[in-house]
Amino acid sequence: MGEALKNVTVFGASGRQGLAQVRKLLAEGYRVRAITRGDAFDGPEWFGVQTRAADYKDQASLEAACDGADAVFYTSVAFSEQSKGLKFAKAVGAAAKTAGVKRLIFNTSSWVPNSPVGQAGYDGRLAMENALEAAGVPLVVFRPVLFMDNLLTGWARPFIVRDGEFVYAQRPDLQADWICLDDVAAFMTHALTRDDLVGERIIIGGPERLTPTMMAQTLTEVLGKPVAYKPITPKEFGELLYTLFEGKTDVPRDAYVAHLDDFYQFNNSSQIEPFKADMAMVKKKIDLPLTTFKEWAARQEWVMPDLSKGPSGG
Repeated sequence: MGEALKNVTVFGASGRQGLAQVRKLLAEGYRVRAITRGDAFDGPEWFGVQTRAADYKDQASLEAACDGADAVFYTSVAFSEQSKGLKFAKAVGAAAKTAGVKRLIFNTSSWVPNSPVGQAGYDGRLAMENALEAAGVPLVVFRPVLFMDNLLTGWARPFIVRDGEFVYAQRPDLQADWICLDDVAAFMTHALTRDDLVGERIIIGGPERLTPTMMAQTLTEVLGKPVAYKPITPKEFGELLYTLFEGKTDVPRDAYVAHLDDFYQFNNSSQIEPFKADMAMVKKKIDLPLTTFKEWAARQEWVMPDLSKGPSGG
């Protein structure tokens, strides 16, 4: 173990992933500086948390956000800003280096290959990882394959609650190692205590390998009413997401839909199987308790979301 890392800056703290990271850090006794681009720090969850606004396009604000921090948590931008992802990663890496940050922990928000695979979304995240490494701050990367918490967003929860349908673009038999955001935050927080993880790029998932059909069956048990899996085409899924993020992205509609169409076509057909993680191997290195899908689902409020409020995507 090296020097204790107690002061942690969390970028994207008001989003669903950042909120989980802040909760875990506070629970473990860390001093947290929560960063967002807007004024989104008005709830009780921010009591005792230092908050600050910063913009990825304003280098001085990023350096101020990192100043005095022992470590930085950075999460990949949403697809709606994917075209800016590499630029933003370079800016955060440079700011962390200038501020003398001792550890940078990057959550890629998806599986990432070790070398380009010809899929723009995945290859783009690999470029972000490489840019952060090149910044020269000791780096740990976690590559979570797929989030249970996606089911709480505007593209999933309304259909589950209102229609009894889990709507998604995966093949009904496609297996994936879904992980909850609280567990991702636990991995990131644990890495603050592990000097030996510096330089690692670790694919992580949950404790089960599930198909969408299996998840619908679990939702039926938890909600106490029938929930069926309703597969839609990747193109239809892209159109659904665009309706949610229209006005929040500078990507034209056709390009947005085409990218998601390509992304899910790749996921559904690739022999690489990007929704799987070798968790037996991970647990030999980082043995943390993991949450099952049923445990996670039972903790959620399955009510219609107010899509005008809350983290991105509802």
